[in-house]
Amino acid sequence: MGSSTRYGIAEFMSNDEYGRYPISKARNPFVCGLTGTSYTALDVVQRENYLARAIGKRLGFTNEGSEWDRVVALFSLNTIDYIPLTHAIHRLSGIVSPVNPAASALELEQQLRSSSSAALFTCVPLLQVALKAAKAAGIPRERIFILPMDKDDHNHQVVTIHDLLKEGESLPELKPLKWIKGQGERQVAYLCFSSGTSGLPLAAFESYYRQQHNIDSQVLLGLLPFSHAYGLVIMAHVAPYRGDEVIVLPGFRLQTFLTAIQRFKIEQLNIVPPILVQMVANHQKCSEFDLSSVRFVYTGGAPLGSETIDSLSALYPHWHLGQVYGMTETAVVITSTSESDILHGSSGSLLPSMKAKIIDIKGNEVITPETPGELLVQGPSVTLGYLNNEKATGETFIWDNSGRWIRTGDEAIVRKSPNGHEHFVIIDRIKELIKVKGMQVAPAELEAHLLTHPFVSDCAVIQTHHKRSGEVPKAFVVRSKESSGRSETETARLICEHVEKHKSKYKWLAGGVEFLDVIPKNPTGKILRRHLREKERLRIKADNARL
Repeated sequence: MGSSTRYGIAEFMSNDEYGRYPISKARNPFVCGLTGTSYTALDVVQRENYLARAIGKRLGFTNEGSEWDRVVALFSLNTIDYIPLTHAIHRLSGIVSPVNPAASALELEQQLRSSSSAALFTCVPLLQVALKAAKAAGIPRERIFILPMDKDDHNHQVVTIHDLLKEGESLPELKPLKWIKGQGERQVAYLCFSSGTSGLPLAAFESYYRQQHNIDSQVLLGLLPFSHAYGLVIMAHVAPYRGDEVIVLPGFRLQTFLTAIQRFKIEQLNIVPPILVQMVANHQKCSEFDLSSVRFVYTGGAPLGSETIDSLSALYPHWHLGQVYGMTETAVVITSTSESDILHGSSGSLLPSMKAKIIDIKGNEVITPETPGELLVQGPSVTLGYLNNEKATGETFIWDNSGRWIRTGDEAIVRKSPNGHEHFVIIDRIKELIKVKGMQVAPAELEAHLLTHPFVSDCAVIQTHHKRSGEVPKAFVVRSKESSGRSETETARLICEHVEKHKSKYKWLAGGVEFLDVIPKNPTGKILRRHLREKERLRIKADNARL
């Protein structure tokens, strides 16, 4: 982030001196994809200042003392005010704790308590959950604020961002932060559960982007939840730093998604694989919209199957399809695909300043391509550790002669692209690999294949116990409309035969097929397999009790 670290993220993002795209020439950083409302980059900085003044006065925040006394939780859908609000908190030398908008009242309460949040910002669709959780956590109503999403969001007897902006206009300027050299490296900015980041890898990713993409600035889709590290870093920080325009949507609906691409001529889509799967399944609907502006599609959060890639390439041959890979604990991005060096199936190459190594099952470092092992990484954007959890920190972060490494828990291989560059291919989570008579089965491989069957709308694969094989694959499937009129027994048989025709015998669905209404996932589309494993554990327990 430059040679000096005496400044916070808000100043870094708003000052041309630190290498960002000239703010006076930049596109409007955030545009509402529903209404078209936006503010210039200069206006956004001014709004941040006004918000900081009002928040500082209402909450009694000063720039002195520990930042841990100035933690603010943000529980909201995406809005154009989401990131400016976080920067307002940073201008007060505070910490923002983003909360998954899908959180229940109990989950929100737990995060409010764990983070010791002094206030809560939310939006009207989540207000009732927010009020319940805040009351349980001891946060008074006068410390709850709303990010408006439409004109009716002012009638709930809760102070809004617009109220704070008006107050801030008449308040005196804030005193500048008096940080010592190196404070920017150590001070937490975003407390992303379950980790706290000491900063964002803006310079590394932006430098990589400039080297690999001959693009001045562009229009991108801001659909990924800003509460999740992927959306928070890539869309909400890297893009504005490059001078890009982010079209903000509060959630995914296919019609709204397609309309936004057509209306704003979006050039780059940062989305998750399930959305691309829906596009393939609803290609006739998609063909009704002009998607010709799209040039590059980035996916992350979950693997993108080769069958989906092939289908998309056939439907949209001018699209470049790439993947990124990272973790919340690394401030997200570890590897990224370059448009000039795409290797389908890989997650791209290492970003500048990041280092990686692969360790095999015996603990030895892998030095040859195509040899699997656990991926370990190190770099300046890696989190400081887990808040109030020394055990997890000690298990995840390890040291050797070359420094501190984070264990990703992912099995990976290195593969050379046709251009000779090293790419990283993520095979699967190590703890999620299915061991069938000693043979490893990657759930992601089977899921990608199952999604090519016309009767499968969505799916997930886990291991289940088997007397002879130890473990075998079991599929949870959401049926498609094409399967209507067929019994579950027949549908399951046809799905199993689909696997048996194309995969080795040890990969067959010996654990069977179970149908669900929806596959449990997190906001980025990553399958919550632990929920399915617990469901399977309870089923086996019930079956044994009947014997």
